[in-house]
Amino acid sequence: IHINEHIIAVASGSGMSAKYCTQGGADLILALSAGRFRQTGRASLASFLCYGNSNEIVTDFAARELIPLIQDVPVLFGLNASDPSIDLQEYILGIQNMGFSGIVNFPTVGLIDGQFREALEEAGLGFQTEIDAIRIAHQQGLFTLAFVFDEWQAAQMLEAGADIICAHLGWTTGGALGAKRAHSIEIAR
Repeated sequence: IHINEHIIAVASGSGMSAKYCTQGGADLILALSAGRFRQTGRASLASFLCYGNSNEIVTDFAARELIPLIQDVPVLFGLNASDPSIDLQEYILGIQNMGFSGIVNFPTVGLIDGQFREALEEAGLGFQTEIDAIRIAHQQGLFTLAFVFDEWQAAQMLEAGADIICAHLGWTTGGALGAKRAHSIEIAR
């Protein structure tokens, strides 16, 4: 921040895109299942459906393509914290052991609304699991980037020890795969 006055984090879905992003000055590489789906010609939304296990997708490509190639820029694991098949403490330790510098809460239930969101929260698969993941990763000494969608979530993530709070403004728009409709900055506030 003191040098460039900003931090640029780039979601990457392959070793090639990560290499070019670091050459272009990226400060952080986010290994996200959404990035992998985009590399295969699909929209980021695919990372929210049962086309594959998000955590396994990230482990598969990032451990093989990003960690060995990207040495000078931190690589953060896009953790689907609400995955009911993992123990967060053990899984985050495994992420650290693979060589990731930290985690980011993605896919995040913060991008889901309505009845489906209510059902996720009622089932214990909601945003609280993402707060818990940030807390655990912070306690284990990992770097943490937290996507948040309101003031309460920002406060909770700060209390959990998040290193960076990113006010998420919604889906990426434009291009061949981006969302067709987006909220204005005024509405996103």
